[in-house]
Amino acid sequence: MAKDSKGANRVVADNRKARFNYEIVDTYEAGIALTGTEVKSLRSGKATIGEAYAGPSGEEFFLFNAYIPEYLQANRFNHETRRPRRLLLHKRQIDRLIGATQREGFTVIPLKIYFNERGRAKVELGLGRGKKLHDKRETEKQRSWNREKARLMREKG
Repeated sequence: MAKDSKGANRVVADNRKARFNYEIVDTYEAGIALTGTEVKSLRSGKATIGEAYAGPSGEEFFLFNAYIPEYLQANRFNHETRRPRRLLLHKRQIDRLIGATQREGFTVIPLKIYFNERGRAKVELGLGRGKKLHDKRETEKQRSWNREKARLMREKG
């Protein structure tokens, strides 16, 4: 198998607003069950997970509403763009995530989709609780202050 010239852990899709809208408590790495055309489309790097979420369906965990565009050269063997995709997790991890979402009110958010060193598509899941408006304002103030502090330190040398 040829090495990927772009390096290991190449990020395909990133959910940048997740850390702003949610307080991420824990992260998990999961594999994704994909078809061949989905993998080829992911390698082109045009997937979006901005409004995606993960949740249980029976005894398994699925990634819902993630957009992976059709692969143009696939002809009639293409995939659905927003189909539910099964996440590959250990049974203990699935039980922990289901318990956290049902009992404690957490949400499972996909943070990023990437290819690992072996060329496998992985998704990083964040277990988080939604932030209130005042928490979002506090995050914005802290981010602004850190930016200002870095600018002042650069000016002073």
